[in-house]
Amino acid sequence: MNKIMNKKNKIDRLDKAIIKHLSKNGRLSVADIARRIGASKTPVQVRLKRLQEEKYILGFRAVLNPKKLEKQHIAFTEVKLSDTREKALNEFNSAVVEIPEIEQCHMIASSFDYLLKTRTKDIQAYRYILGEVISSLPNVSSTSTFVAMESIKDNSF
Repeated sequence: MNKIMNKKNKIDRLDKAIIKHLSKNGRLSVADIARRIGASKTPVQVRLKRLQEEKYILGFRAVLNPKKLEKQHIAFTEVKLSDTREKALNEFNSAVVEIPEIEQCHMIASSFDYLLKTRTKDIQAYRYILGEVISSLPNVSSTSTFVAMESIKDNSF
């Protein structure tokens, strides 16, 4: 039974090739993927379904243009909490996921507790988000901000 479970959860070179192509273009058709990896359509379709079921592929999304959407200002915010017990962490985590300007939130092993990546229209919009929203999150005791001057590489994976 254990060998079956291990084999089921492992991915091979074809699975990795499917993932590689989809990570570059999530709109590829099954036929396009099959052609690119040298396989037939039906096995690729089966593999794709399995990769989704086993959570190797979590979903598909559009890559948006921040300039067109007036969201080109990026800031990274260090957040230190006044309380780091589990209940306090959960309160902070639950609140932070509700803020659309926060693109990423990572718990950090450092002199601060969280690192946030925010995206806003400009520095004034960020100033508001920092002062009125981030600083008001549960258990926040202090913050420190780093503003990105230019994004050289900005992709999820």
